[in-house]
Amino acid sequence: MHDVIQSSAATRSGFLSVMIERGFVQQCTDLTGLDSILSSGPATGFVGFDATARSLHVGHLLSLMALRWFARTGNRAIALMGGATTLVGDPSFRNSARPMLTSEQVGENVAAISGQVRRVLGHRPNVIVRDNAEWLGEVGFIDFLRDVGTHFTVPRMLAMESVKSRLDDGLTMLEFAYMMLQSADFVELSRREGCVLQMGGSDQWGNICNGIDLSRRMGGKALFGLTTPLLETASGQKMGKTAKGAVWLDASMLDPFGFWQWWRNVEDADVPRLLRLFTELPMGEVERLSTLGGSEINEAKKALANSVTAIVHGEAAARMAEEKSFALFVDAGHAEVTHAVEAPEGIGALDLLVRIGFAGSKGEARRLIRGRGVRIDGVTIEDDAIRLSPATKVDVAVGRRRKALVAIG
Repeated sequence: MHDVIQSSAATRSGFLSVMIERGFVQQCTDLTGLDSILSSGPATGFVGFDATARSLHVGHLLSLMALRWFARTGNRAIALMGGATTLVGDPSFRNSARPMLTSEQVGENVAAISGQVRRVLGHRPNVIVRDNAEWLGEVGFIDFLRDVGTHFTVPRMLAMESVKSRLDDGLTMLEFAYMMLQSADFVELSRREGCVLQMGGSDQWGNICNGIDLSRRMGGKALFGLTTPLLETASGQKMGKTAKGAVWLDASMLDPFGFWQWWRNVEDADVPRLLRLFTELPMGEVERLSTLGGSEINEAKKALANSVTAIVHGEAAARMAEEKSFALFVDAGHAEVTHAVEAPEGIGALDLLVRIGFAGSKGEARRLIRGRGVRIDGVTIEDDAIRLSPATKVDVAVGRRRKALVAIG
């Protein structure tokens, strides 16, 4: 196992070189072995997506980008829908069980996110979408226990960090069995599709390793695992939320303009990393944009927003979002604006500061106001209960460097 791999100098495969150079690799079960496999010709790898909602979100996009690069570098990429495993629910590092969905709900979610996955990965002949309900949905309980369950021991399952963290919260047998189902997916894709690699977020490390071990115990081929880092801001907060909730990839849940604005308004310190992970801009251009500071960093943020929005929603949607932003927010009097957002009529000052991203919570927003650190249209405000009246545009500033233009209504 390799932790946080930073240099691509020793790798020969195009895929791993890209992954390491751009910062995708958190852990790999056998980097040398995987590099040898990938260097000898096209290989097959997959990422799994449980259908717990009708849309994926920015947290899933990191794994999707890894799978997109896998296909772009000549390999065969499989996006595996969890039509069966979603009915169980992954307990990994969760405080409570996932809500139980009906088969009909899961089926609708699978159909919706399959379309999102195809848009992000592109309609390439080497991109395949499968559903684990094809094999797990038909297997009998006794047969599954005899074929797969016999290779798992309870002490080893209890030792998993994802399990130990839930033991005091009432982990059910249904969730306890999840790791066996996901492990069976890896083995089944190895048999059916010649799959040798599973990728996923860092919280999936244990499940991926279980699949590799299961293949070995069942006499299958050697398999490999690779995980991507946890998506956090430079300040250590989990990334991927808006004032309205998750940053969804479905345009009906978060329109392309809102999606574009979220990327346009990320914190300055996060821009270099996000350019590496979520765009396909050449590294030379990424490095150039990453050196920009002051008001010039807005060029980098717009390049980031345009690139990601084009990947998720298409180039036309990205152009329209940028044009709408320009029409709403850009004029001669706002050349130094660092953030630009829309807000509903009557929004309170506390909610507005959180929505813009100038405060992480209402409590922090209240402290900023009471410390006389917030200005609206150039006037320092002291009342944290005020609400904004209808206006075309409102200037909001915190300190000297953070300035936002808000469209109300």
